[in-house]
Amino acid sequence: MVSLKDNYLANKDSFEKAGITVPTFNQTDVISQGIKNPVWVHFGGGNLFRGFHSGIAQSLIEQGGLPTGVSVIETYDDAVISEIYHAHNNRHLSVVMHADGTFDKTMNASVAASYYFNASDPESFEEVAKIFENSSLQVASFSITEKGYNLTDSAGSYMPIVQSDIDNDPHHNLPKNNMTALTFVLLRRFKKTAAPIALLSTDNFSKNGDKLRSSVLTIANEWLLKGFVPQDFVDYLSDQEQVSFPYSMIDRITPNPSEEIGTRLKKDGFDDVQIVHTPKHTNIAPFANTEEVHYLVVEDNFPNGRPAFEKAGVLMADRETVNDADQMKVTAALNPLHTALAIFGSILGYKSISSEMKNNDLVNLIKNIGYSEGLPVVKSPGIIDPKKFIDQLLQKRLPNPYIPDTPQRIATDTSQKIPVRYGETIKRYASDPSRSTDSLEFIPLTIAAWLRYLLAIDDQGRKFEPSPDPFLESLQKKLSGITLGSTDIHDQVAPILSDSRYFGSNLYEVGLGGKVEKYFVELLSGKNAVAKTLHETLEEKGKFK
Repeated sequence: MVSLKDNYLANKDSFEKAGITVPTFNQTDVISQGIKNPVWVHFGGGNLFRGFHSGIAQSLIEQGGLPTGVSVIETYDDAVISEIYHAHNNRHLSVVMHADGTFDKTMNASVAASYYFNASDPESFEEVAKIFENSSLQVASFSITEKGYNLTDSAGSYMPIVQSDIDNDPHHNLPKNNMTALTFVLLRRFKKTAAPIALLSTDNFSKNGDKLRSSVLTIANEWLLKGFVPQDFVDYLSDQEQVSFPYSMIDRITPNPSEEIGTRLKKDGFDDVQIVHTPKHTNIAPFANTEEVHYLVVEDNFPNGRPAFEKAGVLMADRETVNDADQMKVTAALNPLHTALAIFGSILGYKSISSEMKNNDLVNLIKNIGYSEGLPVVKSPGIIDPKKFIDQLLQKRLPNPYIPDTPQRIATDTSQKIPVRYGETIKRYASDPSRSTDSLEFIPLTIAAWLRYLLAIDDQGRKFEPSPDPFLESLQKKLSGITLGSTDIHDQVAPILSDSRYFGSNLYEVGLGGKVEKYFVELLSGKNAVAKTLHETLEEKGKFK
């Protein structure tokens, strides 16, 4: 058996017997350089970083294009650092899972150091601040989820932790929120060297750089009003030639670690397979399982220079191209298809995305949404072919049984996703004189299925637990009283279908409200009505049947 803490250079043969590729570089050198002259830090030490970013770093180190390791800064869960990173010498096993059942296994040793960045750990906080004071630092990247950038609650008021950080001088009270803490270490950098830096969000939402920039500048301006920081600091953050906030589009499924994968790794001779379930409900392991296909498109705007990311497969582009790539993915080529599978899969009782891909009607549903309704109105980014992207998704990615992804996970926060995933396409049809929303069938059907999903009754008439969603309770209250067999539903669904928060427009005004209502009634007609309506609609109106 081999372990992550073994000397991988001296015991290379043992790792090879276990089918594991090991680095050719000495991690000690990477650590030394990474601490002395940091180039790249990453906020968020979870599965996405370990399944994607760390591999980019390792590839660059192997090629001689990155002289230092990446410093990982975990902002949420201290157990991730203590039980995963520190416990395994900042190494992990990367497991790329192919649809044919083969695995590519690589020990990753690209992490120079790892820190829990929180006011509750002043010593670690100070070490992170000193990294930012070093002018050699070129880029800080982020994978902290979209919620990690939030400053306000649903009412638009600052969250209490943010308000407290705003009201208290950060020089005397270490900030506790992600964005306030980041702004403070940027203040330390400004005071020490005022060296340029790029802050690169790689979280999976549109125009991510703008949201990061807005959060940082909001905090800085609030501190300016309080007299805690000088105007020069706000000017520094506002100058894109000093502090840039590039856009990115990221796409790689990195689900929670799988017990099945751990069992196979143990059988192959790898010892570190224990999955850790932390008190903060993080599921993480010494290995990170991910899919074969991946994309990272990054706006090339790095005022202090950057690693040669393109040598590790990152697509470097201008801002417009990155935005087009993101719009392609989230409005046509991936996210709308995922959400359709999540909604229908939950109602039909599926527990995995890959098993849904064995249902011809579900496959044809997403083909019609992607190829027939989404692609005609989406702009090609040029660097990625939208049709080939969907081809790859349908043929390689979604059917992969070794990606343990579920419709229930993807159904989380659906009310927040629909405005972009379907609303943008609807708006394009409504605003194009050469097109008509009348030609849309499967997006309205999916919206109707979402209403059906909100009733929390599956296609057999049994109750199920919907995934978390901030508007779930209020939406269910509006639909209260609607049951299988209901036909008089207009008064209850109209306030939802006319609400632009959910769809980006009033569906009645764009000619789709009545169609959604019609499909909703059909989906309510009794047991098995969801599967029946989907099949009959495909037969009658689908280009893919």
